[in-house]
Amino acid sequence: MTERTILVVAHAHRDDTVEAARRVIAALRAAGARPVLSADDRVDLAAVDPAFAEVPVLGADASEQELELAIVLGGDGTILRAAELVRPGSAPVLGINMGHVGFLAEIERDDMDAAVARIIDRDYDVEERMALSVRVKDAAGAVVYETWALNEATVEKASRERMIEVVLEIDGRPLSTFGCDGMVVSTPTGSTAYNFSAGGPVIWPGVEAIAVVPLSAHALFARPLVVAPDAPIAIELLERTDGTGILWCDGRRSHELPPGARVIVRRSSRPVRLARLHPSAFTDRLVRKFQLPVEGWRGAAS
Repeated sequence: MTERTILVVAHAHRDDTVEAARRVIAALRAAGARPVLSADDRVDLAAVDPAFAEVPVLGADASEQELELAIVLGGDGTILRAAELVRPGSAPVLGINMGHVGFLAEIERDDMDAAVARIIDRDYDVEERMALSVRVKDAAGAVVYETWALNEATVEKASRERMIEVVLEIDGRPLSTFGCDGMVVSTPTGSTAYNFSAGGPVIWPGVEAIAVVPLSAHALFARPLVVAPDAPIAIELLERTDGTGILWCDGRRSHELPPGARVIVRRSSRPVRLARLHPSAFTDRLVRKFQLPVEGWRGAAS
């Protein structure tokens, strides 16, 4: 039987996360699976506990294509990092929340041991989430940068004291030009992240749509938009922009945008796969994560 390879993603900045990584790695080894760490995680964890130096490294000792699953110990930022690590392959990501809100996480830290046992038994479902394909062209129309995003792609001003001047295009047609602090283009998964903070709509994961939200726009028509998933969205920095902009994807990957740069965002052909142990209504997740008041609810009518 082929040895099962499971990526463990954790950082060494919190004692409880280091202890969780020890427990998860020990449980995987006891079940005959091979745990692996990213190179950066192993360096950081081994500085705290030299025993982590014996764990194989992703890329050197195991390829992304060999991964069965990624177990993530952390909050949403760590889950986004894990999604980046497994992107070359097809492994799903299971988040165990060690942070605060942890909206992408499947379970809380108190259920970790039971979760690992179910992973070993392959007792989980896989849910596919829309991702974004992001491309940057220069003023001459040449592609100079390509990447992807699970939550959002944002075009932002690089200088705090200046706005950027943009023209927004949807489905190949110009919609409006205005000055703004930036633009957020979000998936349903990311609708509870930057999009939510910017006043955009919460989109249920089952909805196939992309949200477009201007940031502090100087315009009459600068409301959040929800567009079809297959409609390409383009944001172009007008030549009259004073200064430069910057593209951020999931807050992790960035690229400088000079005047004349054009950012094209569309649905990626490759979704991100999330492992789920407890399929539940998205409404319940919203209530739990945002601690929404539901007192007085008497239940659905029979």
